[in-house]
Amino acid sequence: MTTFDFAPLFRSAIGFDRLARLVDSAQSAGDQQAYPPYNIEKIGEERYRLTMAVAGFGPDDLDVTAKDNTLIVSGRVGSENNGVELLYRGIAGRAFERRFVLADHIVVEDASLQNGLLHVGLRRVVPENLKPRRIAIGGGTGATLQQVNADSHQAAAIAA
Repeated sequence: MTTFDFAPLFRSAIGFDRLARLVDSAQSAGDQQAYPPYNIEKIGEERYRLTMAVAGFGPDDLDVTAKDNTLIVSGRVGSENNGVELLYRGIAGRAFERRFVLADHIVVEDASLQNGLLHVGLRRVVPENLKPRRIAIGGGTGATLQQVNADSHQAAAIAA
């Protein structure tokens, strides 16, 4: 049995319909290849770093793309024959594509390649309108009710 029913969880939660897609993608991630190896580090309260071992790849051979809450890191092998006969290949240089699902408001800051390691900096940026804010409770003076009635009279006059 590989399917789960999350309907009971969604009865009291609003806006978490993306959770089912995340679980599905996590299940299919087990089927992916293990190349290239990577680390995910938390380097601050709102900052993360993805480090991938990409020995043999240059900056022109790698592509880092962020699209629709997905980070796609791909590499393609360039022709590096240079007239040399290779007797043994111990350093894997095959093409790859890795996909990482990003949480909401995670942005890719930068990417760098140092000593065969690709470092991708990530940061959580929550917009001001989504941060918690305190809502003032009015005293019930009736001013709001009068404004609504005035607006409905203006709308009726315009419609006539």
